[in-house]
Amino acid sequence: MNAPHAPNTPVAMADVQNSTDTRRIAINRVGIKSIRHPVKVLDRSGGIQHTIAVFNMYVGLPHNFKGTHMSRFVEILNSHEREISVENFPIMLREMVEKLEAETGHIEMNFPYFINKAAPVSGVLSLMDYDVTLTGEICHGEIASTIKVVVPVTSLCPCSKKISERGAHNQRSHVTVTARINDHLWIEEIVQLVEAEASCELYGLLKRPDEKHVTERAYDNPKFVEDMVRDVAARLNAEERIYSYVIESENFESIHNHSAYALIESAKHNRV
Repeated sequence: MNAPHAPNTPVAMADVQNSTDTRRIAINRVGIKSIRHPVKVLDRSGGIQHTIAVFNMYVGLPHNFKGTHMSRFVEILNSHEREISVENFPIMLREMVEKLEAETGHIEMNFPYFINKAAPVSGVLSLMDYDVTLTGEICHGEIASTIKVVVPVTSLCPCSKKISERGAHNQRSHVTVTARINDHLWIEEIVQLVEAEASCELYGLLKRPDEKHVTERAYDNPKFVEDMVRDVAARLNAEERIYSYVIESENFESIHNHSAYALIESAKHNRV
């Protein structure tokens, strides 16, 4: 009579990532890049937008560790299923450094954000999309949060208006605000702040009376690229929830095969 077979026992597998590295060179950021995942974003009206975000997730790796556990980054995303949101971003940061036994961590979440806008005359509604990136960094338990919003607007050249007898050239511009914040700031607040300082804001849908309005609005409100960043900076300087910022404006010139560009960077806490 044959003896019963012994149950299969799991074979111990080598954990190479946890082995010691002898080169004594720490790595500032190591992790995964460009992974897509569903997220929820609360908008200012109280609704919830369901969208897809692209994540970059990194931790600092001490000099004595050979590698990090890449699969744990994905586990963190999947463990939250569809509950990932701007509001629980700090929770994800703390969970990431805890699971990966790191002292520093960095998460970027880039996603399209939609605002339902009414045309200025007809009132017809249409969606405008804005590119948003939320960044969180954690170091020894302290979290710093940054929000980046790209706002497309219209700019009209003051010089062209001054020297031309008929009309003035205008173009679509991208104004990018990257702000380090110390309190909650709605995406809509940044968008509206920038749009108010442009020659004119953009809309997804315009009827003929609306088109007349935005054309004349831009003509009456010309802005150089320098004007754009200075006027937005003046508004941000008055916003107490913003700790520091970078403002960029790129005008996609309609009469040149190049862009006009300007940037202002300010650490508000250093200003007198």
